[in-house]
Amino acid sequence: MSPIAITSASAIEDQSQEMFPKSLSSTISKTLLNGTRAGSGSRLLSTRASKILSSLNLPTDTNQSIPGVFDGTKWLGSGEELVSKCPATGEILGRVRGGTVAETQAAIKASFEASKLVRQMPAPKRGEIVRQIREALLSKVDELGDLVSLEMGKIKSEGRGEVVEFIDVCDYATGLSRSMKGNVLPSERPEHVIYENPNPLGVVGILSAFNFPVAVYGWNLTIALVTGNATIWKPAPSTPLSSIAVTKLIQPVFEKNGLPAAAAALVCGGVDVGKTLVGSADVPLISFTGSEKVGKEVGKAVQDRFGKAILELGGNNAVIVDEDADLGLALQGVLFAAVGTAGQRCTSTRRLLLHRSISAEFLSRLLKIYDSTHPTNQLLVGDPLNPSTLIGPLHNQAAVEKYESTLAGITSRGGEILTLRSGRIEGGDFGVEDKGNWVWPVVARPQKDDPCWKEETFAPILYVQEFDTLEEAIEINNSVPQGLSSSLFTSNVQSMGKWLGPDGSDCGIVNINVGTSGAEIGAGFGGNKSTGWGRESGGDAWKQYVRWSAATVNYSSKLPLAQGVNFGIQG
Repeated sequence: MSPIAITSASAIEDQSQEMFPKSLSSTISKTLLNGTRAGSGSRLLSTRASKILSSLNLPTDTNQSIPGVFDGTKWLGSGEELVSKCPATGEILGRVRGGTVAETQAAIKASFEASKLVRQMPAPKRGEIVRQIREALLSKVDELGDLVSLEMGKIKSEGRGEVVEFIDVCDYATGLSRSMKGNVLPSERPEHVIYENPNPLGVVGILSAFNFPVAVYGWNLTIALVTGNATIWKPAPSTPLSSIAVTKLIQPVFEKNGLPAAAAALVCGGVDVGKTLVGSADVPLISFTGSEKVGKEVGKAVQDRFGKAILELGGNNAVIVDEDADLGLALQGVLFAAVGTAGQRCTSTRRLLLHRSISAEFLSRLLKIYDSTHPTNQLLVGDPLNPSTLIGPLHNQAAVEKYESTLAGITSRGGEILTLRSGRIEGGDFGVEDKGNWVWPVVARPQKDDPCWKEETFAPILYVQEFDTLEEAIEINNSVPQGLSSSLFTSNVQSMGKWLGPDGSDCGIVNINVGTSGAEIGAGFGGNKSTGWGRESGGDAWKQYVRWSAATVNYSSKLPLAQGVNFGIQG
């Protein structure tokens, strides 16, 4: 099989890794993926796309408009059309009709009314609903995972892994429903006690990004629900099918347990839908995942109405490989974090900082893998649904253009491309679809003052530079506006302590001998600085989904004042 080849997952299994000529691979690709034309104005879905959509009760007629709004009682949508395209082939997977401003407002109202019933339900009962959501997801974990791969473009194991992450956070939230607690504090006044009590906010608005079309919603839905809130979800405009499939799957769980399904409302749409949701006073908390530019505007809009915001924005993540690092371990960590999801994770490694004494050796080993064409030792770029593929396509053409302009800018400013291959991968000889968004993963050495160091490019581009001391490396790590994830590879316990301490990394995720991506759900996930300071998922993140009240209780027959104040009047 050529390094770049798209075939169906079933065909791959049947071939048992048999090697095909490039021309035959291309023919297989066109036969299995393009479908057949039924007429001048219509086009059938490919066999595998049709199979995946059908397994999740999604329409397979691409001329049919799919309602993208669920208000708890019905599916509707009369707003703009959202077109879901497969990043690997360019084929249209579905046409979703998003919501209008009026439909969005109606869905918000329905979610608000549902929240009144959610908050009255005991927290352990809410946890039981989340447990049942887990079971519903588990029943379709492979199908949903394949849909994520088909619609977003990430490889098969990552697509399934994203659904598993939703399942995992359901487990966490179910336990949390029986362990959430406030505080009991001593009072300086006799026969008084102070309580800190958490109570639900009402409605949580969830605006998720294309790169994690399922998991980020799962983080927010589960924690919001067990803390007593309803939710309304606006997914990315380019991944509406994943959100519709998830909503259809969990909708019966709410109805079975006597809650309005509007407790998990959905409104697909564009800018108008997002602005309506962000600006609504009936949505006290907005969780937004996306770019720094848009996140800044979201934060301003929410603050303008004195709402709460959880912002998960850009990442410009660095791996530091120190002189005493296990280079084999570091190599594994860098490879997955740099090229996994085709560099489209917010935690993807963008910057590689190498101690000067090991730089040449480490780069030699790294570039050997990047440049390899050997079938057993290469970063196989290809069909995301092929289990052996390691790198899928970029999500859209805009991402490809950003990739190209970033590389052109680096070389024009005196930087160097270190890998043998770079740029867009065209169809034809490589057996990929001409309309897919294919690029080569790249390692580059920009000039030290190149502006690219401080910017996030959502693509598999890894920047390299050397350092002489750990202090210098930490300074480089902290010199960017973003502060999401960071990693140090070392065997020195003193270096570990410095890295984790007040003079170490200023990021929200500070790893040791682990790559920058692939976080688990048990700890709070989020970053500092222009990444937004938000926290979601585990740890203490749940405390952002409630309103806190301090309650002083006097169980005496007197009314002393704090701080020794004496007002001098008795009742």
